[in-house]
Amino acid sequence: MISIIVGIIFIGFTVFSVLPMCPLNWGQEVIAFLKGGLPVLAAFVGLICLFIGAADVKDKREAKKEENEKIESSEAEER
Repeated sequence: MISIIVGIIFIGFTVFSVLPMCPLNWGQEVIAFLKGGLPVLAAFVGLICLFIGAADVKDKREAKKEENEKIESSEAEER
């Protein structure tokens, strides 16, 4: 419950600080920050996606290998 209230307060402050008619009028600074930070964020997200993709491929390979071993062991038991 507290986290919801704190979240609403932060969202309210954000809206208050970027609106042009409010005293802070930080809209242009926020845009400049987003323009500068977005490429760095995109690079980090890209790296994370690469790591997740590589781990997924590795897990699929291991699962396929285990499945093949189970098939081979069941065939050996039938003989």
